[in-house]
Amino acid sequence: MATQNCFLQIFTLICVFYFLPLVHSIEFNFPAVFNFGDSNSDTGNLVSSGIETINPPYGQFYFQKPSGRYCDGRLAIDFLMDAMDLPFLNAYLESVGLPNFRKGCNFAAAGSKILPATAGSVSPFSLGIQVNQFFRFKARVLELLAKGKKLDKYLPAEDYFEKGLYMFDIGQNDLAGAFYSQTFDQIVASIPNILVEFEAGIKRLYDQGARNFWIHNTGPLGCLTQNVAKFGTDPSKLDEFGCVSGHNQAAKLFNLQLHALCKKLQGQYVDSNVTYVDIYTIKSNLISNYSRYGFEQPIMACCGYGGPPLNYDSRIGCGQTKVLNGTTVSVKACNDGTEYVNWDGIHYTEAANQYISSQILTGKYSDPPFSDKMPFLLNLKF
Repeated sequence: MATQNCFLQIFTLICVFYFLPLVHSIEFNFPAVFNFGDSNSDTGNLVSSGIETINPPYGQFYFQKPSGRYCDGRLAIDFLMDAMDLPFLNAYLESVGLPNFRKGCNFAAAGSKILPATAGSVSPFSLGIQVNQFFRFKARVLELLAKGKKLDKYLPAEDYFEKGLYMFDIGQNDLAGAFYSQTFDQIVASIPNILVEFEAGIKRLYDQGARNFWIHNTGPLGCLTQNVAKFGTDPSKLDEFGCVSGHNQAAKLFNLQLHALCKKLQGQYVDSNVTYVDIYTIKSNLISNYSRYGFEQPIMACCGYGGPPLNYDSRIGCGQTKVLNGTTVSVKACNDGTEYVNWDGIHYTEAANQYISSQILTGKYSDPPFSDKMPFLLNLKF
């Protein structure tokens, strides 16, 4: 059976390449990647800032210990970096352990929003702050490079800032957090202002020489365990997949306007590459067809408390130990995280992230689409 499956996979790849339509081609020989975002791509910034601590079983796969990622292992960005034959991105705030920034830097921080942080925000590192951190990083790199070649192997070359890829995965917290205090109509009305702030960040980077932009839209927020537990107690508010309809509708409206903004930027910055990536469709397809991709639980958290159907309790998080109702409780992971889409109620498992990255790399969820798929597919693990 294993041999038969192997032949089937090879045949499928041959068919993909043979019948692949002629679409826009994107060069993926970027010398460096500079990433901006939230917990979907944070490789250690929020933890390094001292704002929050995460404990085992975070990082139990691949890293075998907490790595600053809100996951049981690797994030989608880790798989994307691997596919581009680049090392995992070090967090900008990681100051110990000889971090190497030669191939880029990660400014994403869990809990971050596009809009400036307000009182009670999980993270102070809004997109504007992350862009400021990039400017500081770039200025310091150029200053050190001018002093000699001693640090060349640790720092990006000057032309990497123009030739590098600027990735964005942010906006989820602007919407999800707003549902705790605003109506659906108020949230929808705020989307244009959110995107004005996003566009301002892109323009600031463009003015500094950035030319390659890869912009992820936001995923189906209503399918996150945390949101189902909080806002899905009324069955009439859930769709056929058990997701909160209002949250997903807000995400779709945000994505429509983000896509329109990307089209505007494509026309405005004619000397640049602006690629919009439809993460929402990829994640929705995973959740609605989870069994097809080898998963058994599309919404229930792997690492949580309370048992089925959601295994989530807002009073205690993954890896924590607390006294609940007079009993000491420690939150541990499920037996097999590869069967779960959701890791801790908010974030995806490594297995889900691997699926998501594999779909990104097909190019068909991007605008403009791309066809340079061969190097990536050969790196994927079947």
